[in-house]
Amino acid sequence: MIQLDVTIMGQPYRLACKAGEENTLQEAVNYLDSKMTALRDSGKVKGNDRIAVMAALSIAAEFLSVKSPEGPFAETSILEVKQKLQAMHTALDAALTPQETLF
Repeated sequence: MIQLDVTIMGQPYRLACKAGEENTLQEAVNYLDSKMTALRDSGKVKGNDRIAVMAALSIAAEFLSVKSPEGPFAETSILEVKQKLQAMHTALDAALTPQETLF
């Protein structure tokens, strides 16, 4: 593991990552820092903990709305895929539950 010293919203942090993943971690730190700094600078959110939660929610929403550019899930968001998988699990559970009593 490699130690990486970073700064998020003016606060220093020492983070660990695998060798070769430093750039990815630094990009994530930069992205998070920009989100948190923008929230802080907007003046609409006060307190570092609230800023962190709002930034996390914003990033989670972005992640869940990402769409596949091609393939069988083209133009389907990650959230939609997750919902479809949950519906399939529910249907499978309903179909297989009666089978449990046969064995």
